[in-house]
Amino acid sequence: MHWPKLSLGLLLSAVAVTDARRSLQHVGKKDAKPKSTISGHDSFATHYLATRQLPPPRFANANTTKFAVNGTGIPDVDFDVGESYAGYLPITDNPDDTDELFFWFFPSSSPTNTTQKEILLWLNGGPGCSSFEGLLQENGPFIWQSGTLKPIPNPWAWNRLTNVVWVEQPIGTGFSRGKVTARGEEDVASQFLGFWKNFIDTFSLQGYKVYIAGESYAGAYCPYIASAMLDKNDTTYYNVSGLIVYDPVLGDDVVQESATTVPFVDYHHNLFTFNNSFNAHIHELHESCGFADYNAKYLVYPPSGPQPKGYTQSVSRECRNLWEVILEEALSINPCFDVYQVATTCPLLYDVLGFPGTINYLPEGAEIYFDREDVKKAIHADLNTKWAECADGDVFVGGDRSDPSSWKVLPHVIDATKNVIIGHGSLDMILLPNGTLLTIQNTTWGGQLGFQSPPVEPFFVPFHTLSTADEIESETDQTKLGSIAAAGVLGTAHTERGLTYVSVDLSGHMVPQYAPSAAFRHLEFLLGRVDSLSSVQPFTIEPNYPQPPADSLGNGTGPGTFSSGTEAAEQGVGSVSASAEVKGSDAGRIGVGFSAVFLTLGAIAMVAMTEL
Repeated sequence: MHWPKLSLGLLLSAVAVTDARRSLQHVGKKDAKPKSTISGHDSFATHYLATRQLPPPRFANANTTKFAVNGTGIPDVDFDVGESYAGYLPITDNPDDTDELFFWFFPSSSPTNTTQKEILLWLNGGPGCSSFEGLLQENGPFIWQSGTLKPIPNPWAWNRLTNVVWVEQPIGTGFSRGKVTARGEEDVASQFLGFWKNFIDTFSLQGYKVYIAGESYAGAYCPYIASAMLDKNDTTYYNVSGLIVYDPVLGDDVVQESATTVPFVDYHHNLFTFNNSFNAHIHELHESCGFADYNAKYLVYPPSGPQPKGYTQSVSRECRNLWEVILEEALSINPCFDVYQVATTCPLLYDVLGFPGTINYLPEGAEIYFDREDVKKAIHADLNTKWAECADGDVFVGGDRSDPSSWKVLPHVIDATKNVIIGHGSLDMILLPNGTLLTIQNTTWGGQLGFQSPPVEPFFVPFHTLSTADEIESETDQTKLGSIAAAGVLGTAHTERGLTYVSVDLSGHMVPQYAPSAAFRHLEFLLGRVDSLSSVQPFTIEPNYPQPPADSLGNGTGPGTFSSGTEAAEQGVGSVSASAEVKGSDAGRIGVGFSAVFLTLGAIAMVAMTEL
């Protein structure tokens, strides 16, 4: 098979989503191939469910019986989700403790991975947003995306690779119950470790490797919890072996938002169609607030030195509010603008969790899925608890008083595990890619400050069919086999001293939701199934599917890859020209890419908008 600079691979992926797009007949053209009339749910679910093999229950015993969930009894889910357990466990060793966290545990569904003694913990952010958003719309065994009819099996479910538990924490989040007493991340970590010890004992997971993952405000939760586990020096319960956080809260608020918003707007200028006067106003603020100089001085490789402490407090209110000013104007132009995925336009799609993005939206007569009584009964949740995706009340007493995780605890986890991944979606404005890169460049681990070299390596997602290659009779059949998800070079991945940064093209804030195949590859890397995010090794769930040669990938599509449209075109990865106000070097620093825009807009996984 010939792979000329990935062009054939991109073509195959484009063909694979033929049935997902509108017919060319609407514009007076004929489709190259007949359009299938099989419904997406039937074609995918029928094949996937017929070919998967669920292993027999492995954790059923006297201690776990009360937590067991009937895999065929989950409301609106018309297939067997397999073995799982849900319920409450206290945050101390006192079995009568009324402060309890709620969990849903799914053992590995792959017969080939059942012998791996490892478990992954997933946390969503907020603070106070439920991890069941991740379970239902990101990386759980069944997904119910915005605008879709009902739940479907998730071929990119993380429990296809390992044992996974989704936990609602801290106290006050989701179904978890008790008195909110946490005053900072140290308290949250302490309470979580109490819960975790009870969880390990309940399911006899002593000695298992522990991987921790999450997104957004979990950029605070996860490193603090992982660091506290490492401090215990007890591998029976807290054998921390790796960490991944997506679009994370890591450092200074202004650095992660306002200081990098104008370059973000310039890079995505076709999505921010501001008039000339407003555009000039925000650029003047970017200069007068010192943000342009800050980026020029500190977003360099290797770092020029430590960034100033307390930067947010040194910036005027007008400068701190630049992000909000831009958001307000964006909403004026696009009433359905979504900071979690800035390419979103109207109409808003109904989301069964009631939170499809920047604007809350629940149609009349609709219900929040996890607040339904039948769902609560199915997973042993308290019927009197009113579930919401994000808590109405505070989950910290007086706010979170802890230092940013990038100061101490994140470096501790990197140095201890040599296995930490920070991922970021290129279309996320709630937390911006350059803000994450600036924070990395102000973090010391492995005895050095920041990355010494700019991220330029390709992040490659294997081509796939969700079946073995010999079951594919034609390109058209590929459209019948599964969830729409991208493949090819989809960003940039860079590793130094145990820390990996990976940008994901055309993903919003929730990477496993917008780019599920990309997140699946991240997990394979975290678990040691592949040795690099630039590897062309097939997915471990499809080991026989052909991939292009490594020397055909070129560079990644992230920071430093293109400084102008001309250079990008010469590299054969597609180009985007920045607006006149942006210098070529600034465009190259944004840390996001538009490689293969024509492909990924069609091939990116089903879009839904949820919480921070």
